Amino acid sequence: MKKIILQSALIIWAFSAKAQNVTFSEHIAPIVYKHCTSCHRPGEIGPFSLTNYNEVSSWGTMIKYVTSINYMPPWKPDPNYRKYQKENYLSANQKQQIVDWVDQGMPQGNPALEPPLPVFPSGSQVGVPDKVVSFSQKHVHQGNNQDEYRYFVIPTGLTETKKIRSLEFRPGNTKVVHHALIWEDTTGEAAAADALTPEYGYSGSQGPGANLNQQQLPGYVPGSSPVIYKNGITQLLHAGSDLKLQLHYAPSAVNESDSSSINIFYENNPTSRLLQTNIMLPLPSVLVNGPFIIPANSIKEFHGKITVPFEASLYSVAPHCHKLGTHWKVYAVKPNGDTIPLINIKKWDFNWQGSYQFKQLLRIPAGSVIHAFAGYDNTVNNINNPHNPPITVSWGEGTGDEMYYLPISYLPYQQGDENLVFEDSITTSNGFTIQKVKDKLYPVSPVPANDIVRFGYTLETPGKVSLKLIGTDGKLKRELARDSYHLPGYHTRELSVSDLPKGIYYLEFIKGANRQIQKFVVSQ
Repeated sequence: MKKIILQSALIIWAFSAKAQNVTFSEHIAPIVYKHCTSCHRPGEIGPFSLTNYNEVSSWGTMIKYVTSINYMPPWKPDPNYRKYQKENYLSANQKQQIVDWVDQGMPQGNPALEPPLPVFPSGSQVGVPDKVVSFSQKHVHQGNNQDEYRYFVIPTGLTETKKIRSLEFRPGNTKVVHHALIWEDTTGEAAAADALTPEYGYSGSQGPGANLNQQQLPGYVPGSSPVIYKNGITQLLHAGSDLKLQLHYAPSAVNESDSSSINIFYENNPTSRLLQTNIMLPLPSVLVNGPFIIPANSIKEFHGKITVPFEASLYSVAPHCHKLGTHWKVYAVKPNGDTIPLINIKKWDFNWQGSYQFKQLLRIPAGSVIHAFAGYDNTVNNINNPHNPPITVSWGEGTGDEMYYLPISYLPYQQGDENLVFEDSITTSNGFTIQKVKDKLYPVSPVPANDIVRFGYTLETPGKVSLKLIGTDGKLKRELARDSYHLPGYHTRELSVSDLPKGIYYLEFIKGANRQIQKFVVSQ
């Protein structure tokens, strides 16, 4: 008996010692810097910064709570149902480490063991855009503590149709831009709707300008990375088309202005394939149990289904509803009865929604049926209900309305599609070239320079970067970065050269074995 007690005591002591060994430098910093800091840093959507020990420890108790209930990081799909690109959730072990760290007094540990804070991309997470289009004027979001949905029309200015590999929305004001949906409008309907209003942009539900059944392009939600099409997958932007944006501005107590922009990246692969999108809406032909009406004080689940008329390769799904939403579950049933899981969001959260790209294309045989279930709670028990007391709600674009809206992006099936993996893959089974961001240093500007020069560089993968300014004599004039850990994407820097003698200089970029140089001239 004494032996059993001693063994139990040793086991308990071992677990306790393990918990006490959890420190910020060794265990917590890698978790926070990877999963949290991209949003929780100056100028981003997070309400406070998590960029060092002092900041993280001051919010430690809250971090423990929100991670333990899976509220943060905001990844909503069930990871056991289907895998997606760019997943952002914590493992059970990571959550337990946070619990142990907070419970043991949040020790810092040895600062020398803390990983460096990542250098985050600026200007673009994709690279140098081929074209940038922007708001023509600022929009002022009123400080009345109300949500606002507003459409904006931005001409592409294209004189010829282009294939694109990425379209990256850049919010002008991250404090209030909650999310953005983007369509291509080739009809001029949106521009006509905008022309009917004296102010910039127009509100929803204004005739044909609110048509949602057009080609949908990649949108934006805070904390997400831009969609970069690979394996020759692309979408078309037609000559003379407009980009129609639906922006959701979050409530604010003070007026906030916004002027957002979009980076467009062209696809030059001649063997490209056009991505297509089918949007499941609550039409009589789709809903099994319509019409789409949610009476006051009721809980409803709507079941929609569509039949796939030809063999397809599914690329992504993007379920969308508003504050009455409780859950989404989508799957396909093959003609032989087998089920293909697509997405399962058990606890819908209006504040965290997005588009989810599968890690590999999903082959869907012709005749398969896609089933989509969406739940809604229109009772007083729903703390997110925008109406108190509850009222009957139906389709609409305002936060007080509801939606059943499911874009499904796909390609007509080609042999080998099911073997294409979109992460950690270099070659494909059918010869398509994967389009990737390369490690590249771009030219310095302006040239010649006499005050401030600017330069940019893209990284394909995270890693340590060194940047040096070297003279024609081969001597180091300035060290801009030494083994600085960077995240993938496009980075921009500025450098003052006003104190340098006139002459030729070389900017050196080093990442691993990759060394690149750009020459420029100082003229003063």
